[in-house]
Amino acid sequence: MNIVETAIDNGSFTTLVAAVVAAELAETLSGTGPFTVFAPVDAAFAALPAGTVESLVQPENKEKLQGILTYHVVAGKVMSSDLSDGMEAATVNGGKITIHLKDGKVHINDAEVVTADVETSNGVIHVINSVLLPA
Repeated sequence: MNIVETAIDNGSFTTLVAAVVAAELAETLSGTGPFTVFAPVDAAFAALPAGTVESLVQPENKEKLQGILTYHVVAGKVMSSDLSDGMEAATVNGGKITIHLKDGKVHINDAEVVTADVETSNGVIHVINSVLLPA
């Protein structure tokens, strides 16, 4: 299964999948890739201020939503074994994320990777516990 199919099948990414569909990125993330996706679980979206998700999925906010979602995507297939402390990676939206390794855990900016290396037919998913917001 590809990244989108894997996220749908998992059941912990209903908000992410809805956002990807609203941003018209499902076809891209179902494409050839490879992509590395840092995928926030539903609880990560629920932790955002009230009304944030509902506002972002409105058609008039599609560009902003696309920017946030593509900040969670790195071109290529990056496995956890490829990461090093202090490493920076360019995201698809043009921003950079920073990898921190501390106490045996991987952090992407301030988000903790709770499940790493979920391989898909077109890349890899790393499950994170908060939503990454571009600067």
